[in-house]
Amino acid sequence: METSHTRLSSRTMAFVLAGGRGSRMKELTDRRAKPAVYFGGKVRIIDFALSNALNSGIRKMAIATQYKAHSLIRHCQRGWNFFRAERNEYLDILPASQRIDEMWYRGTADAVAQNIDIVDSYGVDYVLILAGDHIYKMDYELMIRQHVDSGADVTVGCLTVPRAEASAFGVMAVDASGRITEFLEKPKDPPATPEDPSLALASMGIYVFSWAFLRDLLLRDSEDSNSTHDFGTDLIPDIVKNGKAMAHRFTESCVKSRSDAPAYWRDAGTIDAFWKANIDLTDFSPDLDLWDKDWPIWTYSESVPPAKFIHNEENRRGSAVSSLVAGGCIISGTDVRNSVLFTMVHTNSFAALENVVALPYVNVGRHARLKNVVIDRGVAIPQGLVVGEDPAEDGKWFRVSEGGITLITQDMLDRKAAAE
Repeated sequence: METSHTRLSSRTMAFVLAGGRGSRMKELTDRRAKPAVYFGGKVRIIDFALSNALNSGIRKMAIATQYKAHSLIRHCQRGWNFFRAERNEYLDILPASQRIDEMWYRGTADAVAQNIDIVDSYGVDYVLILAGDHIYKMDYELMIRQHVDSGADVTVGCLTVPRAEASAFGVMAVDASGRITEFLEKPKDPPATPEDPSLALASMGIYVFSWAFLRDLLLRDSEDSNSTHDFGTDLIPDIVKNGKAMAHRFTESCVKSRSDAPAYWRDAGTIDAFWKANIDLTDFSPDLDLWDKDWPIWTYSESVPPAKFIHNEENRRGSAVSSLVAGGCIISGTDVRNSVLFTMVHTNSFAALENVVALPYVNVGRHARLKNVVIDRGVAIPQGLVVGEDPAEDGKWFRVSEGGITLITQDMLDRKAAAE
């Protein structure tokens, strides 16, 4: 019998699915998986799922990796190496390693199935399945509590989204009690919520199971030659049909730093969405609060000196307005506005940056003018480069998104230099 004071998170393991490429992010994921993409001046996207788990009281975690995992694995080894086995804390990194019949991970469910022995070794009662590529704050303890109290076979985390936009998600139809009556993957005509015909419930890719139930389900699914071995495509619809699946609304467990803030969740899965989610942080009071000490986003922090602003002459003043500037940055005679500069970005005299997201170790040459730009890690912007004023010219050398955001990588600059 569960008692109200029992903390279920201490009996739960978080299994983070972090193998996705994120191909819609184009060259930003050429060298790293989407969960390893930088965000917010300091962290990586995967830090949100891991920090939510840690802040919720979960001390047993596993991260399943697959696509170009080195950057992700190195980040987790450096930034998440504080778990201590003697305190019954664990963080395992589980690369796809052809453990079964020469197969890589065949789907999201197979990623868990191939590691059943490892989950068994944790001795947990519940398993929380998480996507490693979304940006949000959530107290998972509340979702796990609902799962146990409702007696569900699976509880699915869900967002309320406009019905017209719901076709991009897995969508749930629910009854008045929150029980899922239908689960559809990217439907053309999404079912509406019971309370509002203009809204739909979209899956967050977050699931809670009892381990005993999920273990049996995974073993049966792994033997099914007709299955794609995916939670959203195979396992969840099967439970909806033959068991008890409940919806958990994100608004019931999202973590907000102020009462009037919206329930913040982002899939920064395109260049436009990635740029906007970062630039939104420069608002006077952003909807996502990275300064909240009650629910911090943990990460690997390099040991670097404070940011530095130098030169104070007319037209050569090192300044940043409405911007995030990380440690190790040197703003030398540059005008920076509404931008996010990651660790160790150096900008040189007479340059101007507006609405720029510059990933770590970028160097901006003198007299460069950049607007509405994302710059990949380690890029050296040449002197005098102008980007963001002539889309046709930018498109000859760089990736220009549908929303007019220009992505600059070093390979692109090298090709431009070779052609000149």
